[in-house]
Amino acid sequence: MIKVNLLPHRQIKRAERQREFGLMASLVAIAAAAIMFVSWSYIHNKIQTQQARNQRLQDEMVRLDKEIAVIASLKEQIKHVLERKQIVEGLQSDRNQAVLILDELARKLPEGVFLKSVKQLQDEIELKGIADTNARIATLVHNLSESAIMHSPNLVEIKANTNALGIKEYEFVLRVSLQREAAKEDLSKQKPAPAKG
Repeated sequence: MIKVNLLPHRQIKRAERQREFGLMASLVAIAAAAIMFVSWSYIHNKIQTQQARNQRLQDEMVRLDKEIAVIASLKEQIKHVLERKQIVEGLQSDRNQAVLILDELARKLPEGVFLKSVKQLQDEIELKGIADTNARIATLVHNLSESAIMHSPNLVEIKANTNALGIKEYEFVLRVSLQREAAKEDLSKQKPAPAKG
């Protein structure tokens, strides 16, 4: 009987299987490394894209904050301009008021009453003067209560004095309120009509 020694053949097969296994392990390792690299690249790319978006959002937020600050300062400037405009409009409407008041006082002042001072305190006028009788002061109060631009005359004080000539006279303090709307209407009535032709 012939004896065949299969040991070298088995060793060759085993070495061949080990080489195939090593080759397969290498291929699997290379494939895993490639998959890991592709995955890492994809994730890294996504992270960079998201960071770029976040940076853009941050930049836009900073720009919008600056614009909001500019808008707030513009609103403040607009508020100041509107306040100035209201002051100018008030001055424009009140510029002829002194003339109207003095004209009205001249019309309503009875004989025997002399004014020493006329002082305006916001929407009120304080009149200080001298009259030869109490009746003249009462007439002044009555006349001012019927005025178109003044109302609610209030007699604050009356003092009887004797002047240097020995004549009895009455010093008085009178306060009267102004009607602004009536003064504006009166002013608009007094504007001259445009010339024809």
